Amino acid sequence: MLIQILAVGSKMPGWVETGFNEYSRRLTRDVRLELVELPLAPRQGSNSMPPSRLNDWEGEKLLAKLDPKATFVALDVKGTQFTTEAFADRLSHWQLTGKPLALAIGGPDGLSHAVLKRASEKFSLSRLTLPHPLVRIMLAEQIYRAWSYNQGHPYHRA
Repeated sequence: MLIQILAVGSKMPGWVETGFNEYSRRLTRDVRLELVELPLAPRQGSNSMPPSRLNDWEGEKLLAKLDPKATFVALDVKGTQFTTEAFADRLSHWQLTGKPLALAIGGPDGLSHAVLKRASEKFSLSRLTLPHPLVRIMLAEQIYRAWSYNQGHPYHRA
């Protein structure tokens, strides 16, 4: 199963790539994790956009990268929160569909209405506002944790 993480924002610090890659490489061929970075809308300078347009522009770029056959899930603070075990069940369900999975992480202003509307599900890692670079690592870790839980691997010890 291919899991794509579509994340708004690029040029992340090295620790973000290192952290994401650590969990991505732990997965086996039956679950592959791929990060697709999308540009932030210009917020400064002569190319900057009005604040009302930033989310829409980023949403258009994100939806253009989305595989139309994929199950599409948006990370949103108002989405469903899972326990590790429930998230592992959800991962199993997504695997059984035979479709790729795409998870969307918004930029500093979140996800556009169009992206949220297009998503078949919305879930939240936390009710806290988290730094978007850190969310990439946390999501990769939670995918690895859920996968290892489903495999009976001792990584998850709750």
